[in-house]
Amino acid sequence: MKTFNIAVIPGDGIGPEVVAEGVKVLKAIERMDPGLSFSFTEFPWGCEYYLEHGRMMAEDGIEQLKAFDAIYLGAVGYPGVPDHISLWDLLLTIRKEFDQYVNLRPVTLLDPELTPLKWKSREDIDFLVIRENSEGEYAGAGDRLFKGKPEEVVLQTGVFSRKGTERIIRYAYEEARRSKRTLTSVSKANALNYSMVFWDEVFEEVGKEYPDVRTYSYLVDAASLYFVTEPERFEIVVTSNLFGDILTDIGAAIAGGMGLAAGANINPEREYPSMFEPVHGSAPDIAGKGIANPLAAIWSVSQMLDFFDEPEWGGTVLRTIETILQERGSVTADLGGTATTGETGDRFVELLQSNAVQADGG
Repeated sequence: MKTFNIAVIPGDGIGPEVVAEGVKVLKAIERMDPGLSFSFTEFPWGCEYYLEHGRMMAEDGIEQLKAFDAIYLGAVGYPGVPDHISLWDLLLTIRKEFDQYVNLRPVTLLDPELTPLKWKSREDIDFLVIRENSEGEYAGAGDRLFKGKPEEVVLQTGVFSRKGTERIIRYAYEEARRSKRTLTSVSKANALNYSMVFWDEVFEEVGKEYPDVRTYSYLVDAASLYFVTEPERFEIVVTSNLFGDILTDIGAAIAGGMGLAAGANINPEREYPSMFEPVHGSAPDIAGKGIANPLAAIWSVSQMLDFFDEPEWGGTVLRTIETILQERGSVTADLGGTATTGETGDRFVELLQSNAVQADGG
Protein backbone atom coordinates (compact mmCIF):
# COMPACT_ATOMS: atom_id res chain seq x y z
CA MET A 1 0.00 0.00 0.00
CA LYS A 2 1.17 3.52 -0.83
CA THR A 3 0.90 5.90 2.12
CA PHE A 4 1.19 9.66 1.66
CA ASN A 5 1.61 12.05 4.57
CA ILE A 6 0.05 15.43 3.83
CA ALA A 7 0.56 18.63 5.80
CA VAL A 8 -2.65 20.66 5.72
CA ILE A 9 -2.45 24.45 6.17
CA PRO A 10 -6.06 25.68 5.85
CA GLY A 11 -4.95 29.29 6.36
CA ASP A 12 -7.26 32.26 6.22
CA GLY A 13 -10.72 33.30 5.04
CA ILE A 14 -12.37 30.61 2.95
CA GLY A 15 -9.23 28.48 3.07
CA PRO A 16 -10.47 26.11 5.81
CA GLU A 17 -13.82 25.67 4.05
CA VAL A 18 -12.46 24.69 0.65
CA VAL A 19 -9.57 22.60 1.97
CA ALA A 20 -12.04 20.55 4.01
CA GLU A 21 -13.75 19.52 0.75
CA GLY A 22 -10.44 18.58 -0.85
CA VAL A 23 -9.59 16.40 2.13
CA LYS A 24 -13.05 14.88 1.82
CA VAL A 25 -12.21 13.86 -1.76
CA LEU A 26 -8.89 12.28 -0.76
CA LYS A 27 -10.60 10.32 2.02
CA ALA A 28 -13.18 9.09 -0.49
CA ILE A 29 -10.41 7.91 -2.82
CA GLU A 30 -8.77 6.12 0.10
CA ARG A 31 -12.03 4.24 0.74
CA MET A 32 -12.32 3.26 -2.93
CA ASP A 33 -8.69 2.26 -3.49
CA PRO A 34 -7.20 -0.30 -1.08
CA GLY A 35 -3.76 0.50 -2.47
CA LEU A 36 -3.77 4.10 -1.28
CA SER A 37 -3.68 5.67 2.16
CA PHE A 38 -3.52 9.33 3.15
CA SER A 39 -2.67 10.81 6.55
CA PHE A 40 -3.33 14.45 7.37
CA THR A 41 -1.65 16.72 9.89
CA GLU A 42 -3.17 20.18 10.24
CA PHE A 43 -1.19 23.31 11.08
CA PRO A 44 -2.96 26.47 12.39
CA TRP A 45 -0.72 28.94 10.56
CA GLY A 46 -1.87 32.10 8.84
CA CYS A 47 -2.99 35.60 9.71
CA GLU A 48 -4.81 34.66 12.91
CA TYR A 49 -1.65 32.92 14.05
CA TYR A 50 0.32 36.05 13.12
CA LEU A 51 -1.90 38.33 15.21
CA GLU A 52 -1.34 36.07 18.21
CA HIS A 53 2.33 35.16 17.76
CA GLY A 54 3.79 37.92 15.56
CA ARG A 55 4.70 35.46 12.79
CA MET A 56 2.76 33.63 10.08
CA MET A 57 4.06 30.18 10.97
CA ALA A 58 5.96 28.51 13.80
CA GLU A 59 9.63 29.41 14.10
CA ASP A 60 10.56 25.82 13.21
CA GLY A 61 7.75 25.50 10.69
CA ILE A 62 9.98 24.61 7.77
CA GLU A 63 11.62 21.84 9.79
CA GLN A 64 8.20 20.49 10.74
CA LEU A 65 7.05 20.43 7.11
CA LYS A 66 10.13 18.63 5.78
CA ALA A 67 8.80 15.25 6.89
CA PHE A 68 5.73 15.38 4.65
CA ASP A 69 5.15 14.13 1.11
CA ALA A 70 3.08 17.18 0.18
CA ILE A 71 1.60 20.38 1.57
CA TYR A 72 -2.04 21.26 0.98
CA LEU A 73 -2.62 25.01 1.41
CA GLY A 74 -5.96 26.79 1.56
CA ALA A 75 -5.46 30.56 1.36
CA VAL A 76 -3.31 33.28 2.88
CA GLY A 77 -4.33 36.85 3.70
CA TYR A 78 -6.82 38.66 5.89
CA PRO A 79 -7.62 42.29 6.80
CA GLY A 80 -5.38 43.52 9.58
CA VAL A 81 -2.24 41.84 8.28
CA PRO A 82 -0.43 43.57 5.40
CA ASP A 83 -0.38 41.48 2.23
CA HIS A 84 3.40 41.61 1.90
CA ILE A 85 3.69 40.00 5.33
CA SER A 86 1.10 37.27 4.79
CA LEU A 87 2.53 36.41 1.38
CA TRP A 88 6.24 36.58 2.14
CA ASP A 89 6.22 35.07 5.62
CA LEU A 90 4.35 31.91 4.71
CA LEU A 91 3.65 31.15 1.06
CA LEU A 92 6.86 32.52 -0.45
CA THR A 93 8.94 31.23 2.44
CA ILE A 94 7.72 27.69 1.81
CA ARG A 95 8.27 28.01 -1.94
CA LYS A 96 11.83 29.23 -1.47
CA GLU A 97 12.93 27.00 1.39
CA PHE A 98 11.66 23.89 -0.40
CA ASP A 99 12.97 25.02 -3.79
CA GLN A 100 9.54 24.72 -5.38
CA TYR A 101 10.80 26.39 -8.51
CA VAL A 102 8.09 25.09 -10.84
CA ASN A 103 4.60 26.54 -10.67
CA LEU A 104 2.00 24.71 -12.74
CA ARG A 105 -1.23 26.47 -13.64
CA PRO A 106 -3.60 24.59 -15.95
CA VAL A 107 -5.85 26.73 -18.15
CA THR A 108 -8.50 24.27 -19.30
CA LEU A 109 -12.07 25.09 -20.22
CA LEU A 110 -14.17 22.27 -18.74
CA ASP A 111 -17.52 23.90 -19.49
CA PRO A 112 -17.95 26.20 -22.54
CA GLU A 113 -20.77 28.02 -20.77
CA LEU A 114 -18.33 29.47 -18.25
CA THR A 115 -15.98 31.37 -20.52
CA PRO A 116 -16.64 35.02 -21.40
CA LEU A 117 -15.16 34.17 -24.80
CA LYS A 118 -18.42 32.78 -26.16
CA TRP A 119 -16.96 32.34 -29.62
CA LYS A 120 -14.34 29.90 -28.32
CA SER A 121 -14.76 26.16 -27.82
CA ARG A 122 -13.39 23.76 -25.26
CA GLU A 123 -10.63 22.79 -27.68
CA ASP A 124 -9.55 26.43 -28.01
CA ILE A 125 -8.76 26.89 -24.30
CA ASP A 126 -6.59 24.03 -23.12
CA PHE A 127 -3.02 24.82 -22.14
CA LEU A 128 -0.56 24.68 -19.26
CA VAL A 129 1.41 27.65 -17.93
CA ILE A 130 4.77 26.76 -16.40
CA ARG A 131 5.84 29.71 -14.27
CA GLU A 132 9.28 30.19 -12.76
CA ASN A 133 8.55 30.20 -9.06
CA SER A 134 11.67 31.24 -7.17
CA GLU A 135 13.38 34.22 -8.79
CA GLY A 136 12.57 37.27 -10.90
CA GLU A 137 10.93 40.22 -9.19
CA TYR A 138 9.81 37.93 -6.35
CA ALA A 139 13.38 37.23 -5.23
CA GLY A 140 13.08 39.90 -2.54
CA ALA A 141 16.17 41.76 -3.68
CA GLY A 142 16.28 45.54 -3.59
CA ASP A 143 16.55 48.54 -1.34
CA ARG A 144 14.78 51.68 -0.20
CA LEU A 145 17.02 54.72 0.16
CA PHE A 146 16.36 58.11 1.77
CA LYS A 147 12.97 56.92 3.03
CA GLY A 148 10.44 59.71 3.44
CA LYS A 149 12.64 62.33 1.78
CA PRO A 150 12.06 64.05 -1.58
CA GLU A 151 15.01 62.15 -3.05
CA GLU A 152 13.65 58.76 -1.90
CA VAL A 153 14.66 55.93 -4.24
CA VAL A 154 13.19 52.43 -4.31
CA LEU A 155 14.98 49.57 -6.05
CA GLN A 156 13.26 46.25 -6.80
CA THR A 157 15.79 43.96 -8.42
CA GLY A 158 14.69 41.14 -10.68
CA VAL A 159 17.01 38.18 -10.19
CA PHE A 160 17.58 35.83 -13.14
CA SER A 161 20.32 33.29 -12.51
CA ARG A 162 21.52 30.91 -15.20
CA LYS A 163 20.65 27.99 -12.94
CA GLY A 164 17.15 29.24 -12.21
CA THR A 165 16.35 30.31 -15.76
CA GLU A 166 17.77 27.24 -17.43
CA ARG A 167 16.08 24.71 -15.15
CA ILE A 168 12.57 26.13 -15.59
CA ILE A 169 13.01 26.39 -19.35
CA ARG A 170 14.39 22.85 -19.53
CA TYR A 171 11.46 21.60 -17.45
CA ALA A 172 9.09 23.20 -19.96
CA TYR A 173 10.90 21.67 -22.93
CA GLU A 174 10.70 18.25 -21.28
CA GLU A 175 6.98 18.66 -20.68
CA ALA A 176 6.42 19.78 -24.27
CA ARG A 177 8.38 16.79 -25.56
CA ARG A 178 6.58 14.36 -23.27
CA SER A 179 3.13 15.64 -24.19
CA LYS A 180 4.00 16.28 -27.86
CA ARG A 181 2.76 19.85 -27.62
CA THR A 182 4.11 23.22 -28.74
CA LEU A 183 6.09 25.41 -26.35
CA THR A 184 5.72 29.19 -26.13
CA SER A 185 8.11 31.43 -24.23
CA VAL A 186 6.79 34.77 -22.93
CA SER A 187 9.23 37.58 -22.11
CA LYS A 188 9.76 41.33 -22.65
CA ALA A 189 13.21 41.63 -24.16
CA ASN A 190 12.47 44.83 -26.07
CA ALA A 191 12.16 46.77 -22.80
CA LEU A 192 13.98 44.72 -20.16
CA ASN A 193 17.32 44.69 -21.88
CA TYR A 194 19.18 42.57 -19.33
CA SER A 195 16.85 40.05 -17.69
CA MET A 196 14.57 39.28 -20.59
CA VAL A 197 17.30 39.32 -23.23
CA PHE A 198 19.04 36.72 -21.06
CA TRP A 199 15.78 34.73 -20.78
CA ASP A 200 15.41 34.66 -24.57
CA GLU A 201 19.02 33.60 -25.04
CA VAL A 202 18.64 30.70 -22.62
CA PHE A 203 15.37 29.64 -24.26
CA GLU A 204 17.15 29.47 -27.61
CA GLU A 205 20.22 27.70 -26.19
CA VAL A 206 18.24 24.98 -24.42
CA GLY A 207 15.99 24.61 -27.45
CA LYS A 208 18.90 23.28 -29.49
CA GLU A 209 18.66 20.10 -27.41
CA TYR A 210 14.98 19.70 -28.33
CA PRO A 211 14.77 19.95 -32.13
CA ASP A 212 11.52 17.95 -32.04
CA VAL A 213 9.69 20.65 -30.02
CA ARG A 214 8.01 23.40 -32.02
CA THR A 215 8.50 26.75 -30.29
CA TYR A 216 7.13 30.28 -30.33
CA SER A 217 8.17 33.45 -28.47
CA TYR A 218 5.92 36.39 -27.61
CA LEU A 219 6.33 39.62 -25.76
CA VAL A 220 4.16 39.61 -22.65
CA ASP A 221 1.86 42.35 -23.92
CA ALA A 222 1.19 40.42 -27.13
CA ALA A 223 0.72 37.19 -25.16
CA SER A 224 -1.85 38.92 -22.93
CA LEU A 225 -3.75 39.93 -26.04
CA TYR A 226 -3.61 36.43 -27.52
CA PHE A 227 -4.71 34.80 -24.26
CA VAL A 228 -8.01 36.58 -24.80
CA THR A 229 -8.34 36.73 -28.59
CA GLU A 230 -6.58 33.55 -29.72
CA PRO A 231 -6.01 31.20 -26.77
CA GLU A 232 -5.79 28.30 -29.19
CA ARG A 233 -2.25 29.49 -30.00
CA PHE A 234 -1.02 28.08 -26.69
CA GLU A 235 -0.32 24.52 -25.51
CA ILE A 236 2.65 24.76 -23.11
CA VAL A 237 3.71 28.24 -21.94
CA VAL A 238 6.86 29.03 -19.98
CA THR A 239 7.46 32.44 -18.45
CA SER A 240 9.00 34.33 -15.56
CA ASN A 241 7.65 34.65 -12.03
CA LEU A 242 5.97 38.05 -12.39
CA PHE A 243 4.63 37.54 -15.91
CA GLY A 244 3.38 34.09 -14.96
CA ASP A 245 1.51 35.48 -11.97
CA ILE A 246 -0.32 37.99 -14.15
CA LEU A 247 -0.93 35.80 -17.19
CA THR A 248 -2.37 32.90 -15.22
CA ASP A 249 -5.08 35.12 -13.77
CA ILE A 250 -6.04 36.04 -17.32
CA GLY A 251 -6.06 32.31 -18.00
CA ALA A 252 -8.35 31.71 -15.05
CA ALA A 253 -10.73 34.41 -16.28
CA ILE A 254 -11.13 32.82 -19.72
CA ALA A 255 -11.51 29.30 -18.29
CA GLY A 256 -14.34 29.98 -15.86
CA GLY A 257 -13.10 32.27 -13.11
CA MET A 258 -10.87 32.14 -10.06
CA GLY A 259 -13.13 29.58 -8.42
CA LEU A 260 -11.65 27.05 -10.84
CA ALA A 261 -8.01 28.18 -10.59
CA ALA A 262 -5.63 25.62 -9.13
CA GLY A 263 -1.89 25.71 -8.75
CA ALA A 264 0.96 23.35 -7.94
CA ASN A 265 4.32 24.44 -6.52
CA ILE A 266 6.69 21.65 -7.46
CA ASN A 267 10.14 20.58 -6.38
CA PRO A 268 10.77 18.20 -9.31
CA GLU A 269 13.73 16.48 -7.63
CA ARG A 270 11.47 15.58 -4.68
CA GLU A 271 14.13 16.56 -2.20
CA TYR A 272 11.46 18.56 -0.40
CA PRO A 273 7.66 18.43 -0.27
CA SER A 274 5.70 20.14 -3.04
CA MET A 275 2.70 22.33 -2.29
CA PHE A 276 -0.77 22.37 -3.84
CA GLU A 277 -3.30 25.17 -3.52
CA PRO A 278 -6.31 26.91 -4.99
CA VAL A 279 -5.14 30.35 -6.06
CA HIS A 280 -8.35 32.32 -5.61
CA GLY A 281 -7.22 33.96 -2.39
CA SER A 282 -8.86 34.10 1.02
CA ALA A 283 -12.02 36.03 0.00
CA PRO A 284 -12.68 37.37 3.52
CA ASP A 285 -15.95 38.95 2.41
CA ILE A 286 -17.59 35.53 2.02
CA ALA A 287 -15.66 33.59 4.67
CA GLY A 288 -17.86 31.55 6.98
CA LYS A 289 -20.96 31.85 4.81
CA GLY A 290 -20.68 28.37 3.31
CA ILE A 291 -20.83 29.65 -0.27
CA ALA A 292 -17.15 29.39 -1.27
CA ASN A 293 -16.46 27.38 -4.41
CA PRO A 294 -14.35 24.31 -3.47
CA LEU A 295 -13.62 23.15 -7.04
CA ALA A 296 -10.26 24.94 -7.34
CA ALA A 297 -9.15 23.27 -4.11
CA ILE A 298 -10.36 19.94 -5.50
CA TRP A 299 -8.57 20.58 -8.81
CA SER A 300 -5.35 21.06 -6.83
CA VAL A 301 -6.03 17.61 -5.32
CA SER A 302 -5.99 16.29 -8.88
CA GLN A 303 -2.57 17.91 -9.36
CA MET A 304 -1.38 16.36 -6.10
CA LEU A 305 -2.47 12.91 -7.24
CA ASP A 306 -0.61 13.38 -10.53
CA PHE A 307 2.48 14.31 -8.53
CA PHE A 308 2.04 11.17 -6.41
CA ASP A 309 2.24 9.18 -9.67
CA GLU A 310 -1.46 8.37 -9.51
CA PRO A 311 -2.54 9.85 -12.87
CA GLU A 312 -5.61 7.62 -13.10
CA TRP A 313 -7.04 9.16 -9.94
CA GLY A 314 -5.84 12.60 -10.95
CA GLY A 315 -7.68 12.24 -14.25
CA THR A 316 -10.80 10.87 -12.55
CA VAL A 317 -10.95 13.88 -10.22
CA LEU A 318 -10.61 16.24 -13.19
CA ARG A 319 -13.34 14.42 -15.14
CA THR A 320 -15.58 14.62 -12.10
CA ILE A 321 -15.13 18.41 -11.97
CA GLU A 322 -16.28 18.43 -15.57
CA THR A 323 -19.26 16.25 -14.63
CA ILE A 324 -20.41 18.34 -11.68
CA LEU A 325 -20.23 21.51 -13.77
CA GLN A 326 -23.05 20.06 -15.87
CA GLU A 327 -25.26 19.95 -12.76
CA ARG A 328 -25.83 23.62 -12.13
CA GLY A 329 -27.79 22.92 -8.97
CA SER A 330 -24.78 21.10 -7.48
CA VAL A 331 -22.30 23.97 -7.70
CA THR A 332 -21.95 27.23 -5.82
CA ALA A 333 -23.48 30.57 -6.76
CA ASP A 334 -20.39 31.91 -8.55
CA LEU A 335 -20.91 29.17 -11.15
CA GLY A 336 -24.66 29.74 -11.38
CA GLY A 337 -25.70 27.15 -8.82
CA THR A 338 -27.39 27.11 -5.44
CA ALA A 339 -25.32 24.58 -3.48
CA THR A 340 -23.29 25.31 -0.38
CA THR A 341 -19.59 24.53 -0.17
CA GLY A 342 -20.28 21.30 1.71
CA GLU A 343 -23.11 20.25 -0.60
CA THR A 344 -20.84 20.68 -3.60
CA GLY A 345 -18.21 18.52 -1.93
CA ASP A 346 -20.73 15.83 -0.99
CA ARG A 347 -22.13 15.65 -4.51
CA PHE A 348 -18.63 15.61 -5.92
CA VAL A 349 -17.80 12.49 -3.90
CA GLU A 350 -20.95 10.77 -5.21
CA LEU A 351 -20.01 11.57 -8.80
CA LEU A 352 -16.39 10.58 -8.18
CA GLN A 353 -17.51 7.14 -7.05
CA SER A 354 -19.63 6.78 -10.18
CA ASN A 355 -16.83 7.91 -12.48
CA ALA A 356 -14.35 5.59 -10.76
CA VAL A 357 -16.65 2.60 -11.31
CA GLN A 358 -17.09 3.51 -14.98
CA ALA A 359 -13.33 3.91 -15.46
CA ASP A 360 -12.83 0.48 -13.87
CA GLY A 361 -15.32 -1.02 -16.29
CA GLY A 362 -17.81 -1.84 -13.57
